[in-house]
Amino acid sequence: MATNENLPPNVIKQLARELRNLDETPPEGIKVGVNDDDFSTIYADIEGPAGTPYESGVFRMKLILSRDFPHSPPKGYFLTKIFHPNISSNGEICVNTLKKDWNPSLGLRHVLVVVRCLLIEPFPESALNEQAGKMLLEDYQEYARHARLYTGIHALKPKPKLKTVVVSESTPGQKVDQSTPGQNVDQKNMGPGVVVATPLGPSSNTMKGGGGQEVPPSAAVNPVVEIGVSSGSGALPPLGLATLKKETVKVQTDKKKIDARKKSLKRL
Repeated sequence: MATNENLPPNVIKQLARELRNLDETPPEGIKVGVNDDDFSTIYADIEGPAGTPYESGVFRMKLILSRDFPHSPPKGYFLTKIFHPNISSNGEICVNTLKKDWNPSLGLRHVLVVVRCLLIEPFPESALNEQAGKMLLEDYQEYARHARLYTGIHALKPKPKLKTVVVSESTPGQKVDQSTPGQNVDQKNMGPGVVVATPLGPSSNTMKGGGGQEVPPSAAVNPVVEIGVSSGSGALPPLGLATLKKETVKVQTDKKKIDARKKSLKRL
């Protein structure tokens, strides 16, 4: 636990809880920083709200807490030079929340949100910067031009947000297609025991076919997917049935010839 001579222990405990809450759930466009050894000065970076002359800028400010905080309001200062009716040339902030409207129940989150809202809607009637207040009332375009100029020169630049990149297990930058090009085989509609022979990629070496014949490389570029029947099924390949019948007829004919020759020899 941090200690500080200017703040009572009970106030330090309260601030520790508030700062932890601000770190876990920061207000929109506000990032809080603190010195763990001194809670009497709270720093914050405020992003310029979109649609205002302060857009695309980050403004650093600080809140100084007195010993009787939270009974008395903190004092707020912009450390980044800014052109605004309610912020003086030395950075002092004029807002009712830090003056007559202060309430001890208000926390740091409320104060920071009010200060950011001040960038959206200034109050020229209670201006600390009279030039900015008069310009806002009489010529808003000129006021906005001055405010954008200050923002471009003095404001911090917002840090770019990191992009989330989804990296797959495959080679980065490549889309892996596990299907074989030129092959469209529906295995669901095939009967049991059907085997699909999926060829590997083309090879520059000479390949051998099922009958031991050499197949030139040019014929291996577009291999044919053969659909057959596994040996364990006991069925015949559909495409080889006609060939088998021819071989059977040929064997039977040769057998008849051999029997006829044997009979002729016996007669002799």
